[in-house]
Amino acid sequence: GNAAAPEEINQPVPAGRGNTKPCNTTGTASNDGYPEHAFTFDVSQRVRRLLQQHGVTVVMTRNSDDGVGPCVNRRAAIGNQHRADAVVSIHADGNTNASARGFHVSYSAPPLNAAQGQPSIRLARTMRDALQDADFPVSSYLGSDGLAPRADLAGLNLSRRPAVLVECGNMRNPEEAAAMRRASGRQAYAEAITDGVLRYLGLS
Repeated sequence: GNAAAPEEINQPVPAGRGNTKPCNTTGTASNDGYPEHAFTFDVSQRVRRLLQQHGVTVVMTRNSDDGVGPCVNRRAAIGNQHRADAVVSIHADGNTNASARGFHVSYSAPPLNAAQGQPSIRLARTMRDALQDADFPVSSYLGSDGLAPRADLAGLNLSRRPAVLVECGNMRNPEEAAAMRRASGRQAYAEAITDGVLRYLGLS
């Protein structure tokens, strides 16, 4: 519903480091119109089910794929309020270079608190390793070796828990977009992300 509520999602909210950002965005889409929000919500639901099968309590920042928001600062607050052991924000990129492909994992850098230091770096590396072990290629266009430290992502800056953002791939790359459209492709992403969380928590 974000696209139908520009006034709401364009309202500035705290983004950390003394900055503000718009509350939210409409996300990206593949060239043939498959939207990021549909992909990420489906993958997130699959991750939730898989983690719950291992006894992990999962808190979602939204429980349906309609409505508006929540704002990026609210998403960070949800993880903080629940004292999450690991916060994983699932996304897909929209780089207009159709040859750009691969995943990258971001974390807040330089860190603003202890959780954003070694805990978040370890979570990022563990998630990167799990995705690589599942044969997903690292990004060819952003970051280094699948890792992309960032100072401009509100959800990471405002987190007081170990937190990462996973860009699963580039939706403008036809091959990756096709994989994202397939249920089997979304399941493969979900299994890799789940593996990363379980490894980080010492449950696998």
